[in-house]
Amino acid sequence: MVVLPGGPGLASALPYHSLRRRALARGLDVVMTEHRGVGLSRRDVDGTELAVSAVSTAAAADDVAAVLDRENIDRAVVYGTSYGSYLAHVFGVRHPHRVAGMVLDSPLLSAEDRETVRSHRRELLLDGPGRLPSLVRAAVDAGWDRAGHVAQVVYEFAGPDALERLLEARLRGDARVTWQWLSSLGKQETAGEAAPFVAEFDLVAGITHGELGYGAKPDGLPLDPQAEFAPAAEHAPPFTGDTVDLPAALPGFDWPTAVVSGGRDLRTPRPVAERVAQLLPHSVRVELPDNGHSALDTHQLAALHVAHHVERGDLDGLRRRVARIAALPRRGMSSALGPVIRAAVRLGA
Repeated sequence: MVVLPGGPGLASALPYHSLRRRALARGLDVVMTEHRGVGLSRRDVDGTELAVSAVSTAAAADDVAAVLDRENIDRAVVYGTSYGSYLAHVFGVRHPHRVAGMVLDSPLLSAEDRETVRSHRRELLLDGPGRLPSLVRAAVDAGWDRAGHVAQVVYEFAGPDALERLLEARLRGDARVTWQWLSSLGKQETAGEAAPFVAEFDLVAGITHGELGYGAKPDGLPLDPQAEFAPAAEHAPPFTGDTVDLPAALPGFDWPTAVVSGGRDLRTPRPVAERVAQLLPHSVRVELPDNGHSALDTHQLAALHVAHHVERGDLDGLRRRVARIAALPRRGMSSALGPVIRAAVRLGA
């Protein structure tokens, strides 16, 4: 099983050590590579740092094929999460004979997904009925720092009840320190800053901004994720668009595929996953209702159970066990963030 993390810019060797250990315990043979331009793959064979122009999804997909060649692996199940799912798609287009199956976790289909993301966020958090949208609108109208970002983080990791409680406290004048802390989360990624061997965003800018269009011109309305990336995009390669027409390519993917989607995912939301599943001829959609973005990072036991079913070609068994898989204990790099946020909200309130 080849595992492709998200980003673009997330490393593999250090951050996913525990994932590989858990996979090994389940009898899964996992191969991971450092993405071109990140961590152990920042330099070429002569030791020279790669140029931004040398880092593309096509080159990264070919790197995966080269690793399989080096390890004498003919075919593999490819597990990609978030941007990693996009890279998995490109790998499937360029090297279809190397794919035994796929897990597409929180899938990304196209740079045009941003329109779906905007409308989904606004439908849930601004335009819907109930108390929560009115509170989010009040936060946006008040001009609170990174209100859309804070709403996304709390909604995904801690759930709508925690977000409602936080906003109510903030409107009373409480929870200021909690808000500042939540506002600071993720600034490194959107600003393109680096944490060596964990997340390095500089050399992958041609993918982030050039191919995927992160930071494309915001539409000027609330809760637009593009607004977070717009400052970094000013100094990045220009947007050129998708290099592969994935909606046209996916119907030709003839291997078993699981499409994993978190019910609270606001970054690559359920409508995108539904479209991906509809385009694939042999797929099962795995809904994790209480999960946000990327089961690989927030619900690793679920991710590995799904991968095991795909590795065995058992989509029918996977379909029957979706509810049990969703209910497994949470493990992963980000799995503790939800309880921490809920505790912080309680203290702040």
